Amino acid sequence: MFTGIVTAVGTVVAIIEAGSGRRLAIETGAQTTAGWRIGDSVAVAGCCLTLVAVANGRFEAELSGETLARTTLGRLVPGSAVNLEPALAVGSALGGHLVTGHVDGVATVRDSREEAGALGATVEAPAALSRFIAEKGSVTLDGVSLTVGRVTRASFEITLV
Repeated sequence: MFTGIVTAVGTVVAIIEAGSGRRLAIETGAQTTAGWRIGDSVAVAGCCLTLVAVANGRFEAELSGETLARTTLGRLVPGSAVNLEPALAVGSALGGHLVTGHVDGVATVRDSREEAGALGATVEAPAALSRFIAEKGSVTLDGVSLTVGRVTRASFEITLV
């Protein structure tokens, strides 16, 4: 489980083809990865991934065909920045919303605008998922847990403070 509160930003340093999937290598700094171990879960751009290697401020995770089909992780290239959050430890403060890291689909940002020192955006969810989006409910976009504002038939609005 995660909270949707991004704790670090990493940089993709390598993408290695691996059968029907890929192995993703991310550099984030030794301070961020201190205490991380092989087998731990980390949300990368909101997607729960299992660490298969970790050393010297860098970690690697494998992306299955299913992960590549349901997320934006297949669009990453070396140099891409990704939001990171380690798994929630039992007893930790939540701070955000409970987030599983199991991505159901990819939304499209239709517009963004400055709103009194914040960033507002109109987002379109995949048609199959839009019925599950409720005003004042929560969504996670790129690993960031957000409260849904106004909902229309085709889109919803969020504000990033």
